[in-house]
Amino acid sequence: MWSKLGTTAAFALPAIILRVLGIEIPPGLTVLVYGAGVVAAAVLLSWAAEAAQVDISGSLAIAILALIAVLPEYAVDLYFSFTAGSNPEYAQFAAANMTGSNRLLIGIGWPVVAFVGFWALRRARGRKVPMDPTVANAPGDATATGYAVVLPPRNRVELAFLAIASAYAFLIPLTRSIAWYDAVVLLALFGAYLWRVTREGRGEPELIGVAADIARLPRSRRRALVASLFVAAALIVVAAAKPFADGLVVSGEALGIDQFLLVQWLAPLSSEAPELIVATIFAWRLRADEGLGMLLSAKVNQWTLLVGSLWVAYALGGGAGAPLPLDDRQTEEFLLTSAQALLAFAVLADLRFGLREAVAIFALFVLQFPFPTTEVRLVFSVVYILVAAGLLVSRRRCLPPTFASIGRWRTSDGAGPQAAAFD
Repeated sequence: MWSKLGTTAAFALPAIILRVLGIEIPPGLTVLVYGAGVVAAAVLLSWAAEAAQVDISGSLAIAILALIAVLPEYAVDLYFSFTAGSNPEYAQFAAANMTGSNRLLIGIGWPVVAFVGFWALRRARGRKVPMDPTVANAPGDATATGYAVVLPPRNRVELAFLAIASAYAFLIPLTRSIAWYDAVVLLALFGAYLWRVTREGRGEPELIGVAADIARLPRSRRRALVASLFVAAALIVVAAAKPFADGLVVSGEALGIDQFLLVQWLAPLSSEAPELIVATIFAWRLRADEGLGMLLSAKVNQWTLLVGSLWVAYALGGGAGAPLPLDDRQTEEFLLTSAQALLAFAVLADLRFGLREAVAIFALFVLQFPFPTTEVRLVFSVVYILVAAGLLVSRRRCLPPTFASIGRWRTSDGAGPQAAAFD
């Protein structure tokens, strides 16, 4: 455990030293050095948040884990928004980073969990590895047509808040800005979500790797180490976020690469990689439901807290209370992200995420890249919305219990959700 903690921290050390000493390095190297710091901080945060589950209620722990794991992403995005208050050129990067991170979670993260979970189940059954019946509880072979990640009923809470936030998000492209009232609504939604998950009962977490080693420490040592990791990672993020963000912008200009695309995809990939790795490990350990549940909670966090906080950072940076403007491209990206979120809700409305759905979501995400034009973004937005509408009609019976979950707590499904099921 200690060697892994030390090795991870060592990756952030060059970023800390350079920032403290004020040494400037070439833009490309800046992205690599400070990007490594961001990734290291995210890994430390993930381990600390997972270990903290032994002291916090189950659902709240998952929500906090999802929130903390994306803190490096928040730091980079809020820096762009804060700077945009005095430098309008940075406004586009705030929207770029936010839309990229949100779409990555669904377009890459969710399918990867399903693919890895399916492969792990086939591997376990092929090797005749004994399995907990609550994890893989149905007979038959692990066939691609029958496999699905099955979420427990308690995840209806995340789905309900995702649906509400996604419906509201469609209003933002109409005004072509993120205003104070958008921040109020979205931050209130996040507060309500966080309050709601604190009402859930507490179960025993299943931890792996470094997080499990930390959790086995005596209570006082465990809490001290978790707190230290939080503080250390926060300091790394504070030190690395600004030079990493600026390095992306300068590198794009120097290399002739579209700065919007570089900020939209490279920054979220580096800051969210640890979160995706944690979710993948859950899936490999036949706990795909926990991995998908964590990414679902992260999506709710980003779609409420992150988007709402953009205006706050913009105002504090010199925006003087004015709305954070969105140009044509940002408006289209926001619309596309909202449409994808709506489809994500529709796909999970029945609490099942099958391989065919995973392939479809992954394909819709990847097919956008070769054609970064207005027409293509609008066409994909329409496709997302139409498919989502069809799914919601066919799964309309799933909607009442989903929205009713907001008013219930301490669900009876317990702490042992099913990871996979077969038709």
